[in-house]
Amino acid sequence: MKWNLRWAAARRDIWRPTDLLAAFEEVGFRPSLSKVSAMWGGKPITVRLDDLDKICAALDCTVADLLEAEPIEGAAGKATDLPEAVGQSDTRSKGGARPVPRAKGDRPRTPPPN
Repeated sequence: MKWNLRWAAARRDIWRPTDLLAAFEEVGFRPSLSKVSAMWGGKPITVRLDDLDKICAALDCTVADLLEAEPIEGAAGKATDLPEAVGQSDTRSKGGARPVPRAKGDRPRTPPPN
């Protein structure tokens, strides 16, 4: 996920964490300045949903404005690298994978130890 807090704040003419803290306090959200600075300076690992609602209320934005989905790193082209499921290969016959009967004379399976 891409964290767009600075972009959402800039739309409200907020350019510093202290100004953002003042906007938060207007809607009754009172995080510490260090928490606001951490959110301002980087992507948070977690954000509580009630805090996210208050951030959106303070910045007059939506959750979609704050969080933007990004592709997972290294996921491009991985779909073709995955192994095929049994019976999905184009080289197989139309019936899919079929079990092969044991040839006569093969040793039977030994029972598991008790």
